[in-house]
Amino acid sequence: MGDKPTIAISHLGCEKNRIDTEHMLGMLTEAGYGVDTNEELADYVIVNTCSFIEAARLESVRTLVELAEANKKIVITGCMAQHFQEQLLDELPEAVAVVGTGDYHKIVNVIERVELGERVKQVSIEPTYIADETTPRYRTTTEGVAYLRVAEGCDYRCAFCIIPHLRGNQRSRTIESIVAEAEQLVAQGVQEIILISQITTNYGLDIYGQPKLAELLQALGKVNVPWIRIHYAYPTGLTQGVIAAIKETPNVLPYLDLPLQHSHPEILRAMNRPWQGRVNDGIIDRIKTALPTAVLRTTFIVGFPGETSEHFEHLLEFVRRHEFDHVGVFTFSPEEGTPAYNLPNQLSQEVMDDRRDQLMALQQPISQKKNQQEVGKIVDVLIEQENPESGELIGRSSRFSPEVDGQVYVQGQAKLGTIVPVAIHHADEYDLYGQVVNN
Repeated sequence: MGDKPTIAISHLGCEKNRIDTEHMLGMLTEAGYGVDTNEELADYVIVNTCSFIEAARLESVRTLVELAEANKKIVITGCMAQHFQEQLLDELPEAVAVVGTGDYHKIVNVIERVELGERVKQVSIEPTYIADETTPRYRTTTEGVAYLRVAEGCDYRCAFCIIPHLRGNQRSRTIESIVAEAEQLVAQGVQEIILISQITTNYGLDIYGQPKLAELLQALGKVNVPWIRIHYAYPTGLTQGVIAAIKETPNVLPYLDLPLQHSHPEILRAMNRPWQGRVNDGIIDRIKTALPTAVLRTTFIVGFPGETSEHFEHLLEFVRRHEFDHVGVFTFSPEEGTPAYNLPNQLSQEVMDDRRDQLMALQQPISQKKNQQEVGKIVDVLIEQENPESGELIGRSSRFSPEVDGQVYVQGQAKLGTIVPVAIHHADEYDLYGQVVNN
């Protein structure tokens, strides 16, 4: 046998997909394959695709077409492979394999079969796999931060969302497995662990018979890591027990990412999220009372079919009233295979864009005000990058999650991947600016 081929991975999509990429890299490296960051030099390029909404698919297709035009041997993995396996093989002769979302752990075997001349289709119809702390992993994030997946898949069936169809039903890992991986990450120098799944507040329901997020947080409180951040907390799952665990566990940040999607009960009902419809105001007020220092992030969909100007006004009023720290706004994307695709009263892209702009314009001064409140304080900042020209450092305070929130631009000296105190002297609507405090 000659030398093993070299492989590059082109990564698209969310942080759940990023973990899959990291496991594939880990398994290929362990099996002796050369992993190259340069796609031009690699024998194979694995494209880990996203299929969540139209824009994400277009980006995935654009990447595939560019690589095909460069005569690359392409292995297509991730959500789009799960979604459009046959079409991808038909339309991209350069594709040597498609690998489903529940099959990425077979990547070494897939490459071996491709090397023998097979065109491989490795897609489980119903994904059931979830990696654990024993699965090889090669991290691709900055050294100070790591994502830790506590569960995969989702049992909810929101009318706009294709994810359960692409990633299967919820399957949680045990508390012991998650704690073991957290310990491994700490041994690698990780300062911030971000817990992710489709719905983290439902963690454990499938294996323990009830949600166990509070118990998981308490167990992770014994791990020697400064910051633990929770992503995707459904407001109804923020029970008194979970809120108490956040409050009493010093390394769990009071940062809550609440994917609310809308405020109006009629739209929430149409979205098939009626369990959320009654509870928004009361629950958010309860969270703010129980966790006065909480940083609240949320995302909304504007332009869901049937959204009237009254519905949208309700949403504007809701955002004005609650003053979230961070707000993401998406325009509705009709996804084939979801109930919302066939709903009447679809809105024009123009109206949707206008509503998104209005909501963002309303939020900007709120974000500015929240950031302004940090000026004059000394805050802990995780240093992530250094600008080689200016020597300026870039990091995040605990108020900011990677990629979706702002950053802190820092003058002074600090090591990458460490948390240092920074005196904040300036703020704009997105970012903070400060100086390292030397004792």
